[in-house]
Amino acid sequence: MLLSELKSALKTTDTVRFELKNGEQVPAHFHVTEVGKSTKHFMDCGGTVRQEEKVVLQLWSSIDVLHRLKGDKLLNIIDLATDKLDLTDVEVEIEYQSSTVGRYGVEWKDNAFILVPTATDCLAKEACGLPPVVGKMKNLACTPGGGCC
Repeated sequence: MLLSELKSALKTTDTVRFELKNGEQVPAHFHVTEVGKSTKHFMDCGGTVRQEEKVVLQLWSSIDVLHRLKGDKLLNIIDLATDKLDLTDVEVEIEYQSSTVGRYGVEWKDNAFILVPTATDCLAKEACGLPPVVGKMKNLACTPGGGCC
């Protein structure tokens, strides 16, 4: 979800609700403790230098069980951060504590923000000699001399 899409969704709801893809609810008394711009400058395994920017919202639940964040209040916080941090219309990720701090993508569905698990990927498959993926490949294992390891 792009920042503009998040802001549009916030304009349509008073109650801000986050839930995990499995249906587990983020406690309603969560706080947004950070709005940030995350810039990653890296080199993939094929030697290509890349740069990626995301807007990151950090959710935190505390002992303040009476806290409720309204849509217009969160929109005001994001607007302030947009101005102060020079945020652009890029993908939004949510940081949320599970067994460790996890980063999730976000989707808007049925008046809730759904935290979508993210995954690693090889960005230079051709440089690694990996075969093109056709359909779903299961149980792919490298073998000596197979060219994938």
